[in-house]
Amino acid sequence: QVQLVESGGGLVQAGGSLRLSCAASGSIFSIAAMSWYRQAPGKQRELVALITSAGNTNYADSVKGRFTISRDNAKNTVSLQMDSLKPEDTAVYYCSANIKINIIAGFKLYWGQGTQVTVSS
Repeated sequence: QVQLVESGGGLVQAGGSLRLSCAASGSIFSIAAMSWYRQAPGKQRELVALITSAGNTNYADSVKGRFTISRDNAKNTVSLQMDSLKPEDTAVYYCSANIKINIIAGFKLYWGQGTQVTVSS
């Protein structure tokens, strides 16, 4: 079994910073892209940031220049440094990863349970 466990959410004032972390564990052969998504109340889940196994990154326009995604391939972790937070960043943040559990399996998308980020004005 594969598990993704997030940590680091919480309440912060506008302009503040938070760092989210996500650790993948279990039967893991290889991890391709790792991502952070978020879902605000009444809205669809949206991609916030993505990082490939080679370290290439992609960000939503709304967070460019404020958020930084990084990963540690040796530890199977991905992090999201969030700076200059705004009230509109308030959402549940989800970690996801494309994981191959053995040499013959295909990649499958796994999700974490989500962590709440609340930014007060």
